[in-house]
Formats: sequence, structure tokens, C-alpha cells
Amino acid sequence: MINSNAYEQYRYNSIMSASPERLMIMLFEGAIKFVKLARKNIAEDDIASANYNISRAQDIIAELECSLDMSYDLSENLMEIYGFLYGQLVDANVKKDINTLDIVESMLSELKDTWGEACLKLKKNA
Repeated sequence: MINSNAYEQYRYNSIMSASPERLMIMLFEGAIKFVKLARKNIAEDDIASANYNISRAQDIIAELECSLDMSYDLSENLMEIYGFLYGQLVDANVKKDINTLDIVESMLSELKDTWGEACLKLKKNA
């Protein structure tokens, strides 16, 4: 796949060469980015863009949910958390509620940070 845009090519290469652990962090970063954009869109009364960005965040949460390996006990807890986040995003989209987006962003940031710490510990123990 050849892109004329060097940035798009760089992003594509970054994703294709990333470890599974890094891909998870990238998903969280993407969801956080879209939640922030949606918050800005709502503040600016740009409802169409807010809907688009919240939907993108929902897509990422759905992807995180699909990636769970349910053979681990922790996966059931994560499934509940992702389900909650998805529901909050639906609610925020319907109500155009910035406060709900703040909660979602905070939880996503905590999950990303926790995942990052876990990855560091795994690397140290390897």
C-alpha cells in the first residue's frame, strides 16, 4: 500500500510493525483522542462532528471487547468495563453530555496507564 501522504504512510507502518502490547496502547490513545474531540465538538455545538467522534470511540471500545481472550478471569471484568464505557458513550452521544465524556476519558486513561505499566513489568520479567 503506497500513500502519497508521508504521514499516512508513517502511521500505517507504525501500526503494522507495532507489538500487540503497543497496539493495545494505541487503541486506548485513539479512543481518548476521539473522546476529547467529541467534547470539543459539543462545546462548539458541532453535533455532527461530535456524533462522528463518539462513534469512532465506540468502534475502538468494541474492538477492545472483541480482542479479549475469555480464557482469563480478568477478561470478564474487562468485558464489563468495556460494556460500561460503550454504554456511557451511547448516552453521551444521545444527550451530548460533556460530563459523561469526562468520565469515559478518565477511565480510558487509567486503563491505558495500567496496560502500559503491565507491559513494562512483563518486559522486565522477560
